[in-house]
Amino acid sequence: MILDLKVVGGQVVTMDPVRPVASVIGVWGGRIVGLDDDVADLPARRVVDLDGAVVLPGFVDAHNHLAWAGRATRVPDVSSCATVEQVLDVLRDAPRSSGWVEAVGYDHRALDRPLTSCDLDRVGPRIYVQDVSGHACVVSGDVLAVLPASALRDVRRDEAGTPTGFLAEGAQTAVRALRLPYSLDDIAADVEAGARQCLREGVVLAAEAGVGGGLIGSSPLEIEAYQRASLPIRVQLMVSADRLEPVTAHAADGIRRAVPLGLRTGLGDDWLSVGALKLWTDGGMIARTAALTWPYEGMSTAGQLQDDPEVMRAAILDGHAAGWQLAVHAIGDRAIDFALDALADARHAVPRPDARHRIEHCGLVRPEQLDRIAELDVIPVVQPTFLWAYGDDYAGIMGPERTPWMYRGRSFLDRGIVVAGSSDRPVADGNPLRAIQFMAERRSAAGRSIGADEAVAVRDAIAAYTLGAAYACRREDALGAITPGRLADFAVLDTDPLTCDVSRIGDIGVVATAVGGEFAHDPTGLAAG
Repeated sequence: MILDLKVVGGQVVTMDPVRPVASVIGVWGGRIVGLDDDVADLPARRVVDLDGAVVLPGFVDAHNHLAWAGRATRVPDVSSCATVEQVLDVLRDAPRSSGWVEAVGYDHRALDRPLTSCDLDRVGPRIYVQDVSGHACVVSGDVLAVLPASALRDVRRDEAGTPTGFLAEGAQTAVRALRLPYSLDDIAADVEAGARQCLREGVVLAAEAGVGGGLIGSSPLEIEAYQRASLPIRVQLMVSADRLEPVTAHAADGIRRAVPLGLRTGLGDDWLSVGALKLWTDGGMIARTAALTWPYEGMSTAGQLQDDPEVMRAAILDGHAAGWQLAVHAIGDRAIDFALDALADARHAVPRPDARHRIEHCGLVRPEQLDRIAELDVIPVVQPTFLWAYGDDYAGIMGPERTPWMYRGRSFLDRGIVVAGSSDRPVADGNPLRAIQFMAERRSAAGRSIGADEAVAVRDAIAAYTLGAAYACRREDALGAITPGRLADFAVLDTDPLTCDVSRIGDIGVVATAVGGEFAHDPTGLAAG
């Protein structure tokens, strides 16, 4: 046998407990065929000497927004602004696309005061400024004036009852409906840009969290854009649950609603596949719309559910009955209660082995909810980097009793719950190594300790972004470990996260990323010799 690639001289952390370390990797046909002595003497068409560099399995980002991340690189970004006037200066110079001015990166916490529609009216019509959370926006007065009445419940108002232009959840979705769709070529280009960001950070599979509709979709034809794109990494697509349609199925099938043609989790190949059905049950902490059981600290609001509970429950039951894995967005503990109840009802109505349903974010988990998550075999898909980036703010709005409950780690693992790591890119830093650092030390960027008892070992944190995330995406047979039979996807690092100081993990450099045995990211020419 002649190998396609033989990687030698590496410190390989396999994440396989049977064979935890190696120094030689043999690759043929895009897959790993052996390690160390099994392949050391075999000839190879190409040999790459890593000269002692550390190798980990390629990271899996179980919840990502590639198109949004890519689009954020080509539209104005106001995240560096400190005042409203600076935001307006950026917008005045912004180009229009399809008659709109779009900007990203708005964060009311970072400015001298909140941005309003009156401010935007000084720049011009049809202006849409997206909140960094993705759950809200600020729009100009002309856009506000044409919103349907059904969207007005999510419009924020001042003390006099006048709309401020800040729109959350359903109201933002109504605004996006006025702007959409984006062209397929634009979406494909955005996806490629977002995927290249992932590749540079050692990510080999990104799960796009909601295509075709919902809070974040870009077009009703969105999957076509991913087929057009030249993907440098593997992509899994979560389909928005609002694509469910009534169907006339055979009575024995028990399916009331489905995505057209019976599309469901599992279709596709190693490069592009259909993953879970995505549902939203609440908002986000940045926008103060995550649904809590009691109000945010110092505020009168406890957030909100995303839709009528019976509508959301029906989508969960119907999606489960149609054979989908479900990815249920639930950040606040009240939303998590709702999600767990609905998932339990779905499992009871239609028992299915290994449904492997997920709760996306699972951001605020009360102690008594932990055992129920374990009982239902639900996978928390967490974003530890939220607390690294925004932890000081989140701790302030949760208060001392609830702060330790945020984005748990150790409490999940102690109950045998599989934890899947993700980024929610571009809401926060997409670097998996930054998230691994936070999981191990539980400190924000400013150094604040947040839920120290939820810290996990570095190896367990790495597992969340390899084995755990691969399991959540139903790809544990192909990704998550460097072992024979799996895809030859791995990240080459300049430092070993298992032996360096924990506080340095987030700054470790990704020297190269291999996908299918090809060094798709190799800025230093490592594979060229």
